[in-house]
Amino acid sequence: MTRALGLLALGLGAIVAPGLARAQPADWPARPIRFILPFPPGGGTDILGRLIAERLTAGLGQPVVTENRGGAGGNVGAEAAAKSPPDGYTIVLVAPSLAISPSLYSKLAYDPVKDFAPVSLVATVPNVMITNPSVPAATLKEFIVLAKSKPGQMNFGSGGSGTSNHLAGELFNIVAGVKLVHVPYKGVNLAMNDVLSGRVQLVFIGIPAAVPHIKAGKLRALALASTQRSAVLPDVPTADEAGLPKFEVTTWYGILTPAGTPRPVVARLNGELGRIMHSPELKGRLEALATDPVTSTPEEFADLIRREIAKWGEVVREAGLKAD
Repeated sequence: MTRALGLLALGLGAIVAPGLARAQPADWPARPIRFILPFPPGGGTDILGRLIAERLTAGLGQPVVTENRGGAGGNVGAEAAAKSPPDGYTIVLVAPSLAISPSLYSKLAYDPVKDFAPVSLVATVPNVMITNPSVPAATLKEFIVLAKSKPGQMNFGSGGSGTSNHLAGELFNIVAGVKLVHVPYKGVNLAMNDVLSGRVQLVFIGIPAAVPHIKAGKLRALALASTQRSAVLPDVPTADEAGLPKFEVTTWYGILTPAGTPRPVVARLNGELGRIMHSPELKGRLEALATDPVTSTPEEFADLIRREIAKWGEVVREAGLKAD
């Protein structure tokens, strides 16, 4: 009987083992991992991505090599990741533009739900509404009054059509009842530079990039597009406190892999990210940049993406936007 059970076990092993080998590559990772950052160098995605890559390299024992693939509001990099082999050797850091693009682009070359396997959320960043001190509006209420007096004559910059700062401006137009003209750039830092020079009146941008200029008096912070004040900018009110309720645009960041990536690989990445994002050293560095480290299960991240697609779809339809 014992011998028969042993032979049966060996037989089952021979049947199951090939499937397990495909599902769980025991030697993963055996070579460098490509980490696509879908925006130009210098922005929030780039800074966060490089911090994560450095720590993933240490945790996985293989180089995690960042690759900036900017363009089309993050779609160039997202498409490159979606079309990569699902072998665990390509990951991508995404932001809300992933959830905005399906409504904005009628010919999107990838599906943000079907073409990716979510791994985890990694961070959230409050957005701040900034203007040049030369603009005659010291508060958000004053800015709205000024904008209403000049419909179509004032503008706001963004990191490109379909980015979260673009849709933040469109949502602001709707909620505040104003008509600011959208000016897209190849990166939100370029838009901020034109606010610094006075060419553009407004931009919504993550706090980290704006803080040095705000503290130096080169930019004026009108309000935070979040429900809570920031410890980095304690004197800046939330939009609700400043008189604009129901206005919240928080930038989130998360990591995806191509759909079909083996679940054990996704689970390993999720575990590594949980360890990295909650390490005291990285938490301290991110909090100094007004960036909140967060993690999630793959399922929780998938749910967030679906909710964000629905939310921004309504804004795109109400504003009558198309990027094609």
